[in-house]
Amino acid sequence: ELIIFVGPSGCGKSTLLRLIAGLDPITGGTLSINGKVMNDVAPSKRGAAMVFQSYALYPHMDVYENMAFGARLMGLSKDEIASRIAEVTRMLRLEDYLKRKPRQLSGGQRQRVAIARAMVRKPDVFLLDEPLSNLDAALRADVRLEIARLHRDIGGTMIYVTHDQVEAMTLADRIVVMNNGYIEQVGSPRELFETPANTFVATFIGSPRMSLLDVDSTAGKLAIAGTGAIPAPAGIAEGALTIGARPDGLSVVAGHAGEGFAGSVIYTEYLGDDSYVYVRLTSGEQVTIRVPPTVFFDADDDVTVQAQADALHVFDRASGQRV
Repeated sequence: ELIIFVGPSGCGKSTLLRLIAGLDPITGGTLSINGKVMNDVAPSKRGAAMVFQSYALYPHMDVYENMAFGARLMGLSKDEIASRIAEVTRMLRLEDYLKRKPRQLSGGQRQRVAIARAMVRKPDVFLLDEPLSNLDAALRADVRLEIARLHRDIGGTMIYVTHDQVEAMTLADRIVVMNNGYIEQVGSPRELFETPANTFVATFIGSPRMSLLDVDSTAGKLAIAGTGAIPAPAGIAEGALTIGARPDGLSVVAGHAGEGFAGSVIYTEYLGDDSYVYVRLTSGEQVTIRVPPTVFFDADDDVTVQAQADALHVFDRASGQRV
């Protein structure tokens, strides 16, 4: 299984990875790998291999020696090391780079070497700490595909840390969303996107982010004072709520008329296949609406934002929890 811990910078996800690797001491709780408690086991004996965002390659060693170094510390024979390196370099297409030093490699190649070095050890658990953060956008996409293919080919457990929810959504079997040292929700990418447990997960997962609005539910309507109202989803209790809507769950029409929330256009973002209209409601909240690329509004145009009742996510306003 490929598990991804995702969350904003400083939420504790990299610290958690270091605890698993044995780089920081565990002060409470129990860490088990393959059913064995590892709290006081030396890092080298835990069966875990870590890939750092900085690659952590030895600059004076060539690619082959970088991959062989950890295997030698394990006491493997020269022939076994050579056999493992041959297998790994074939999988990661590194055969032509074995005699090169890290400075002679691109960022994507250095990352593949760092992953290969971990693979040579044949660990029980792969730990990857923001492995794509130092790569440009094109390389990130390439290496992301490489990691997905690698996990499919070798199986096993991978624990991957990132602040990028796009990486998490495209790679993970399960995602662990963290915030301020706590786990907010665990689930598949689809579960987190379609049924976020709270407003934090709702706005962290998905791009562009979900729009949140504080509304009053009464008489089958969701209303914002001085801004307008939309139909409430069936079965929603009355009272103070927060509703969330993805960009494709909203629509926008010109003028202030009919059912919906009144506002004005901030700008329209054209992306080729899609466009996004950013609207500031008269109540002050900002919402994002996905529209066909043929639709365009000028800044400051008066508009009305409408919503599909069955596309709304409803949260308790006080706790932020899904209702």
